[in-house]
Amino acid sequence: MNVAHVGVPVSVLWRGPDVARAVDAPVLRDEPDHAAWLAAMDADGVAEADSRFGLDGRIDSQVLADEPVVVLAQSDGWSQVIAPWQPSRHDPRGYPGFVRTSHLEPADPGAGFERTVPAAEQRPDPLAFVEGARAYLGLPYLWGGVSPTALDCSGLVHLVARELGLTVPRDADDQQVACVPVELGAEQPGDLYFFAHPGRTIHHVGIAVGAGRMLHAPGTGTRVVEEEMSQDRKDTLVGAGRLPGLHAGA
Repeated sequence: MNVAHVGVPVSVLWRGPDVARAVDAPVLRDEPDHAAWLAAMDADGVAEADSRFGLDGRIDSQVLADEPVVVLAQSDGWSQVIAPWQPSRHDPRGYPGFVRTSHLEPADPGAGFERTVPAAEQRPDPLAFVEGARAYLGLPYLWGGVSPTALDCSGLVHLVARELGLTVPRDADDQQVACVPVELGAEQPGDLYFFAHPGRTIHHVGIAVGAGRMLHAPGTGTRVVEEEMSQDRKDTLVGAGRLPGLHAGA
């Protein structure tokens, strides 16, 4: 098994080696400039296709500094990888995608990708999860974002859980499957709300904070916010769940 680790602060996980736009050049460099990339997409007068709105179908996630990846193939400056710290229905080994080969560094011989799971008495409690998410209030939404500089709805959940030592899936629908179901009306702060249109898969996730309020990254063009659940959200609320690994007694 060819294991490498991410050698830059943030590397984008692309759907393919040929989907990047000209505006994405800052994050394709050997030393990617994430801030310059975000600024280019947000510039006045930029076409919608070149803005953050144009990322859907191009990227699915990001990998962060020192995160391990399994390298499946390499060609023309690109590496096809699996990200095992990001569980996904797309591949039982982890999240699949493509990254720039220059963003990877060889792992030590024999290195794996296991993470230390907190002992039961050391597991974080749900309120620590809520407070961890509050640290990102005001952060602009980014499709596929899972870094402290830009997040999408499920990326917020995934990143905060990771910071607390937990491994949870990357995408909202996978997060629902991984959760212990909670009856609507019985949710507690730190539980997750899941949203879907009739007959469709989960498209959004938010974090319950109590009193009918939730903390979430609503969508492109918005920022992470804590607010009362809107009627539109209530109309598409399909369930709630509790992340495994949070201290049950909290």
